Amino acid sequence: MAENITLARPYAQALFDTAREAGALGQWSVALSGLAQVSQDASAGRYLASPRLTDAQRVEFLTSVVGAAVDDGGVLASQAGQNFLRLAAENDRLDVLVEIAERFDILKAQAERTIEVSIVTATPVDAALAKSIGQSLEKRFGRAVELKLSVDPELIGGAVIRAEDQVIDGSVRSRLQAMSQALVS
Repeated sequence: MAENITLARPYAQALFDTAREAGALGQWSVALSGLAQVSQDASAGRYLASPRLTDAQRVEFLTSVVGAAVDDGGVLASQAGQNFLRLAAENDRLDVLVEIAERFDILKAQAERTIEVSIVTATPVDAALAKSIGQSLEKRFGRAVELKLSVDPELIGGAVIRAEDQVIDGSVRSRLQAMSQALVS
């Protein structure tokens, strides 16, 4: 995983620079997300890994599938998009499309002064509490916060908060696991 991130970083940075210059950060984010989803699909992955395919055929497949589904702006069909896909295919980097998309979105969020924060709770959070949490996190991170709320009853209580590479685990489940570890040790 760490190696994939290292391999993805220069691609994501180059795409980010290109997209920012063209004023197309949003379009590239959507297109890269689509590429990541396709690359994670088992059938598509087997097809792309076929030794019978040329790099040009792999690029054409990705461009057509993702282009038809999400690439309204046509960034993948553009010269920059085709160059990126061709280079990724030639260098056997299609398997790091997920990491490229993730790193691109981090760069985009930093440029836009936003941060995506996921909060997993044991029970649903009401709108007033979510707003209060969002405001507190905006102060902490100094950026606008985009909250993604979800429920996991296995947490028992509390919450797990994830923001980029930071995790705050205040769940009852993790506290019980820590107590169990301390008793066994």
